Amino acid sequence: MCSDREKPFSVGPDGLTLHVRLTPKGGRDAIDGIEQLSNGQSVLKARVRAVPEDGKANEALIKLIANHLDCASSSVAIVSGATARIKTLRIKGESDHLMLKLQESLAP
Repeated sequence: MCSDREKPFSVGPDGLTLHVRLTPKGGRDAIDGIEQLSNGQSVLKARVRAVPEDGKANEALIKLIANHLDCASSSVAIVSGATARIKTLRIKGESDHLMLKLQESLAP
């Protein structure tokens, strides 16, 4: 289990806030684990096949996260970093369920 400092997410009353480092044109759609940035922040590493044009990579990221967390794409939103590699996502839903699904997707 990750310590709070190592978690790329925080739990809110109606879902999760998730920090992601996205690699577009990554060859496949996948979650590659957790990475700690030079500033100490932990992020979920994700890659998508889509190109970073016209929001295609962001759409692919939303679908990837929704599939891994077993929730609707409409419950996943990019709240900051839409044009940056580091993004903050807000996932609406039952926090405990989302946290469990996220931890399952990160298990070796």
